[in-house]
Amino acid sequence: MTAKSIKLKLFLFLVIVLGLCALYTWITLTYTYSEGSRAGFLQKFSKRGWVCKTWEGEIVTGSMLGNQEKFMFSVRDPELAKEVNAAIGKRIEVDYAQHIGVPSNCFGETEYFLKNIKTVPESITFQRDVQNGAVEPAKEITNDSMK
Repeated sequence: MTAKSIKLKLFLFLVIVLGLCALYTWITLTYTYSEGSRAGFLQKFSKRGWVCKTWEGEIVTGSMLGNQEKFMFSVRDPELAKEVNAAIGKRIEVDYAQHIGVPSNCFGETEYFLKNIKTVPESITFQRDVQNGAVEPAKEITNDSMK
């Protein structure tokens, strides 16, 4: 074997390995493991990272009285990131896709990637819950009832 043939084989091996890594990355970003929706209050949204800057956010789901859960997500689309940034502190509903096994944090720090967002007024959500019987309507407090 000559030095030239060894270099050629090493080069071909590296090209194949890089090609397989690129194919794996493409597959994990293209095919979704699961899709769904979440609703809650958008608590945090920021662009962060040392080398690869990604948009990362956090939604607090559940009731405000307890049983709160945090839903962490990533946003890849800059236009969607602007919409999310405008909704900080509001009640929102998001559609997401879960991509398991993405090999780098350069695409997002979480496995949940947002696809869509809409703002949900609290009064509409409360009215829907009252109509379904999940929550009792608020009772008006008068001076007579406090005696």
